[in-house]
Amino acid sequence: MKTSKRAQSIPPSETIAVTTLAKQLKAQGIDVVSFGAGEPDFDTPQFIKDAAIEALQKGQTKYTPTPGIPELRKAIADKLRKENNLNYTPEQIIVNIGAKHSIYESMQAVLDPGDEVLMPAPYWVTYPQTVKLAGAVAKVLETDASTGYKITPKQLKAAIGSKTALLILNSPNNPGGFTYSPDELAALAEVLKGTDVMVISDEIYEKLVYGDTKFVSFASLSEDAYSRTLTVNGFSKAYSMTGWRMGYTAGPSNAIKAMDSLQSHMTQNAVAFAQYGAIAALEKGDNDIEKMRQQFENRGSHMAKRLNAIEGVSCTQPTGAFYCFPDVSAHYGRTIGGVKINSSGDFAQALIEQANVAIVPGGAFGCQGNIRLSFACSMEQIDKGIDRLEKWLKK
Repeated sequence: MKTSKRAQSIPPSETIAVTTLAKQLKAQGIDVVSFGAGEPDFDTPQFIKDAAIEALQKGQTKYTPTPGIPELRKAIADKLRKENNLNYTPEQIIVNIGAKHSIYESMQAVLDPGDEVLMPAPYWVTYPQTVKLAGAVAKVLETDASTGYKITPKQLKAAIGSKTALLILNSPNNPGGFTYSPDELAALAEVLKGTDVMVISDEIYEKLVYGDTKFVSFASLSEDAYSRTLTVNGFSKAYSMTGWRMGYTAGPSNAIKAMDSLQSHMTQNAVAFAQYGAIAALEKGDNDIEKMRQQFENRGSHMAKRLNAIEGVSCTQPTGAFYCFPDVSAHYGRTIGGVKINSSGDFAQALIEQANVAIVPGGAFGCQGNIRLSFACSMEQIDKGIDRLEKWLKK
């Protein structure tokens, strides 16, 4: 059967591919340590499950309004007002099928063919493909360790051109594990004043910040930032609800209405009874989030320390999300186990084949010198995997 050029142009997600491969090897009885997972290793809190089960038993199994049930949109609006200093009405909020869907649908709603999208690297692996599917063009803004892998106001100003339509911001960042400070975001917002550049602020990891890191929503910085920003968030990471597929977008009314129209023809509504679980998460989830956050903070600090102790590996301390993003390029050019290592892809392939450790190559995120390791796993697994990595690099 013929397949479309559109589908042929989109590669599979490398993060999902790595996780799938690790699971396949484990099913064959191979002892694989996987650092590929982009999901918490904790179960969804029971009270959230109970709320969804109760809704299911009460017959909440029918279509809902496309943008979500009114109770959930109100709960999201209350959350954004109390926690993020963002005054959105429920009508300015749409519930999507996970934050990945939020990103895709947002771009479909606001971008036209030929529009230019500024995409700081490292970027989440799905961003370039959603830009492409919207008919737009991605302009990658390169970064390095000298700025903590963050773009600068000067760099942003220089990148804005006549075709620039959108800037994608992701803080806390996947894959980088870094977070923009309030002052850094304010400086970027200042650059955008007087332009027509929209912003998608992907804030899915907002609850997972460490040390003295302060999270701030980009749209809360000023009226100007508010008017140009679509705020994307969801329940997958903070509430360990990855499989529930519950995300949301908040922003200017005209953009949300456009997303509503698109969604009505694409997926209709998010799962009805799952929406009631999301309400429970917003109302009673703080204690569970904090317990999980503390464990992630300890794991991230430990993993970064272990990585930095390996010769030729340099890792910035993560301040958010649950990833370490070390630079391993000092090992490029070497031959390890008979394999020449010239890229992050070579590194990742040889590591899983020779040492049974699964990581995601940084090239998938626009940073060829790096690799991504998730610490959404036990301390025991972290030490086991880093031991193997260190031994492998000493070959």
